[in-house]
Amino acid sequence: MLDPDQIAGLFTRDGRFLCARWGRPVVPVIFGLADETLDIFRAVTRAALAHAGHPMAETDPEMGANMLSFFVRDWQELADMPDLERLTGQGELVERLTTQAADQYRIFRFDADGGIRACMNFVNMGGGLAEAHPAGLAETMVMRSLLTFARDVEPSRQVADLIRAAYDPALPVVARDASHALRLAARLPA
Repeated sequence: MLDPDQIAGLFTRDGRFLCARWGRPVVPVIFGLADETLDIFRAVTRAALAHAGHPMAETDPEMGANMLSFFVRDWQELADMPDLERLTGQGELVERLTTQAADQYRIFRFDADGGIRACMNFVNMGGGLAEAHPAGLAETMVMRSLLTFARDVEPSRQVADLIRAAYDPALPVVARDASHALRLAARLPA
């Protein structure tokens, strides 16, 4: 079981604590995968949201879709994507991901109350993830998209339980004080 210090560490970046969850139903859309793999990603997303006790919807009234995942074989494929800079709010993203030899990148957008409004996942399947099993990759991506983890987490029962605890309706959608880790720890199964 994770203790409060370990939990706080999962949400602390540059000395600042941030634990935010989705404040609206999740509407996923995936680009760049074959149909059979899409079914796996959809099933994993549904299962993860059901475990967290958070709804999934067909459409977001403001944005259409709010959990967008883009799969490419090379980061240069993103350069052909219209309005990438406007979508991400980040200039020179392709160059940065190429230079860093990243295999994935995630961007969160937030509502006025601090809850997650949108999440964009960019995944390079041409590098280290080329041999990844679709179900394992889907589980990793979805878990990392449900909370604002400060570092990459790997799928585990502990992380799944932590996500479920964070989605407890009695807890705030966003917390910026590390004492929130105590509240999360208290909700983890013994």
